[in-house]
This record gives sequence, C-alpha cells and structure tokens, in this order.
Amino acid sequence: MKFRLLTYNIHRAIGFDRRYKPERIIEIIREHDADIVMLQEVDDGVPRSKNHDMAKVLSSELDYPYYAMGHNVKLRKGFYGNATLSRFPILKESNIDLTIGMHKRRGCQHTKIQLLEGDTEHLLDIFNLHLGLSARERQKQAGKLLRSDEFVFLNQYQPCIIGGDFNDWRSLLRAFYVEGLGFKCATDKKKGESVKAIKTYPSFSPKGGLDRIYYRGGLELLSVYRCRHKLSKVASDHLPVIADFEFKADF
Repeated sequence: MKFRLLTYNIHRAIGFDRRYKPERIIEIIREHDADIVMLQEVDDGVPRSKNHDMAKVLSSELDYPYYAMGHNVKLRKGFYGNATLSRFPILKESNIDLTIGMHKRRGCQHTKIQLLEGDTEHLLDIFNLHLGLSARERQKQAGKLLRSDEFVFLNQYQPCIIGGDFNDWRSLLRAFYVEGLGFKCATDKKKGESVKAIKTYPSFSPKGGLDRIYYRGGLELLSVYRCRHKLSKVASDHLPVIADFEFKADF
C-alpha cells in the first residue's frame, strides 16, 4: 500500500507580505494531494488569524475527514501548535510537551493512524514536532521525545514517522535518529560522498533544511521533493516537503 505525506510549517497562514491568507495554504496543500498532512504553527482562536480554528478550517476545505490539533503555546487569546490532517482514521492522538526549562513552549503531536486497503490494515505512528532554536535545547527535546510513553512502547519494527520543523540547521540531530534509533532520513540529499538536507527555509530563497522526515519499521521511501509552487515562496516562510511511501510486503 502506498501513501503520500506532506509536512509544512504554515507560519499561521501569514505570508511574507504579512497577510493572513489561508487560501494560499489550501491551494498549495491541495495541489500535492497528500494522504497525511503534518502542519506546524497552526492557530486556534487567535485574533491575528480571525479567531479561526485553523485545523478545522483546513481539514474542511481540503476534505480531510480526520484531524487532530495539539496546543503548544497559550496566547493572550487562543493557542497555536501542530495539527495533523488525515484521509484515514486517527485511532489515538496526544500532545507531548517538549518544553525545556524557561524556553518557549514546544510540542510534538502523536497520532496513530489506521490505513486500510481492502482487507489489509496498516497502523502508522506519526510524530509531528516543532523543535526549539538552540542546539542544546533540541538535543534535550529529542531525549524527551524518546522517553515519552508514546515512543517508549513502540518497537523498531512498527511503522513510524517523525517529521516537522526541526530547526536543525547543522544536522546535529541526524546521527541521533539514524545511528542511534535506526531511522532513515527521507529528506537527505546525497551529493557525492556528502549528505545534505533538502533546503526549505526561507521559502523565497532556501538556505537551510529545517523541515525533515525520519522513518523506520517496514516503510520504503519512493520519492521525496520540496514544493515548487510559485505561491509557496510567499505563503509561508517555509516550503512544504512531500514524500511518497509504501508499506513493505512483509509488514
């Protein structure tokens, strides 16, 4: 069974022109026709985004029957955090607090998704995260996720994806996930002997690969690319990444 995944920091649907225009985000997501969409910086009841429940608005406009919203930051009015949209049933969802000390609140939304094809069922664990701005903070957040109940009870053979905005400019966390936990990095871009990340930030002239996808447990990567839609250069400060996967036959 094949499925398409998209991860996108939508910057509250406020573009480089400082305009709140969710219709741009909707157009970009719709073009890529993903089965599962992982979003970061999603507002819920915030004046700057017309008090919209953005996860609900996006899921409705894009015809995703299932969605989950995780509140990471409480504002004077409303919240913002990560949201996951899905064409397949979300069986479980929780929000993992990744906040370190007095740093800005951060989180990781966990969803367990049931993918059905005929009589065949596949369960997929998705970890949709947004990490902090300092390297030490991100290292501690990676450890906090590793120790969470949602991750501890998974074995290495269960299909699992960790994706989102890692803010990992120098790929310092790559070894932790790839060598330490047995993940593969879908957003690696090999150039000769070196490995670089697909560049996604800033959207108008990408210099850093902040948006990443790690996977393991019976998943095969078929293709991966960043969005090339002209509108994506202004709709948010990040570019979305799109990856196609297939469950291996023996899983």
